[in-house]
Amino acid sequence: MTYQEKKSIVSLISVILIFGFFCLYMYPQHPEGGLQSTETFRYWGSFVLVLTLVSIAAHIVISIIFNILFRITTREKEPAFADELDKFIELKAHRNSFFVFILGFLFAMGSLVIYQPSQAMFMILIASGFLSDVTGSVTKLYHYRKGI
Repeated sequence: MTYQEKKSIVSLISVILIFGFFCLYMYPQHPEGGLQSTETFRYWGSFVLVLTLVSIAAHIVISIIFNILFRITTREKEPAFADELDKFIELKAHRNSFFVFILGFLFAMGSLVIYQPSQAMFMILIASGFLSDVTGSVTKLYHYRKGI
């Protein structure tokens, strides 16, 4: 397996674990108030903000650990450059990831149009962010394994 394939697998696993553990941590803190209470908006706002910060920090730490372990186990350095294939695969992964997120965003706004509770909008936004990250990692892994 190439460095890029291993990095994509580690990224996919870390996205799933970070999201899963964070949801398990935050779920018990859900407020019991009414559907439109201020506490509900505060909860979902903090959920999104903290998830974003935790995810960024965890990805940085996991990337550093992965590079250290990769260097120790293979005695190779991380590739210092990205060739045209790497850039093309990265662009495809970003495109697919953005498409999934924009589709989720539109569904979230659509849930407000059809008078769903605001929690549904936040859940759809959070789920689309998670799915877009997974889609990007899976796209990279697929194209590195199968080619363009």
